[in-house]
Amino acid sequence: SCALLAPAAGAFVFRKAGAARRRRPGGAAQGRQRWRLDGRALQKLPVHMGLVVTEEEPSYADMASLVVWCMAVGISYVSVYDHNGIFKRNNSRLMDEILKQQQELLGLDCSKYTVEFANQDKADQVLNCQSTLKVLSPEDGKANIVKAAQNFCQLVAQQQRTYTDLDVNMLDNLLSSTNGFPDPDLVLKFGPVDSTLGFLPWHIRLTEIISLPSHLNISYEDFFSALHHYAACEQRWGK
Repeated sequence: SCALLAPAAGAFVFRKAGAARRRRPGGAAQGRQRWRLDGRALQKLPVHMGLVVTEEEPSYADMASLVVWCMAVGISYVSVYDHNGIFKRNNSRLMDEILKQQQELLGLDCSKYTVEFANQDKADQVLNCQSTLKVLSPEDGKANIVKAAQNFCQLVAQQQRTYTDLDVNMLDNLLSSTNGFPDPDLVLKFGPVDSTLGFLPWHIRLTEIISLPSHLNISYEDFFSALHHYAACEQRWGK
């Protein structure tokens, strides 16, 4: 279920940055204004962004910065994924770091950027805040496909469907009812491994995937450069 990636030729230059570069020059207020303008200036903005870490030692601070930047530019849904499930097992630690980064990077504006952890175990979860975060591990993508298959088999057993009804659109609808998120428009894949290592294998068949060397000490400039590349790319949808 691993999706192999082709290198993004000539996309942009990744600058190895220090942690101090997370903040824009001129202070938090100028940064907040710039982030809002950056989001509005792009020709298109992903509705759902996946942040996929293939490195062995994920950084909570750097991932929190990426999540908060997504929120600040106006991305509605964010998925965080590492192939060892470290972020998911340590949800509360990641959430604490996100709240800390909100205060540091957004200051008094942080109340405008509510983040919610979408818990897959709660069917009544309401996804109505500005940015909703889902933390995933390898079993999530497979579990969604299994649940969709079970739902379809139940429909066939109840004679509401026949096995010949199963096609791409039908599976899309079944997965949407179990997932609650739109498919990712863009995935930022961090690390040297040319694979998404099991991240939502069905949902990313039409997703733009951009590879970056590392999420460690990543700067906002590199994050926005990836968004700019996505906004400028032509998506042919298999044509």
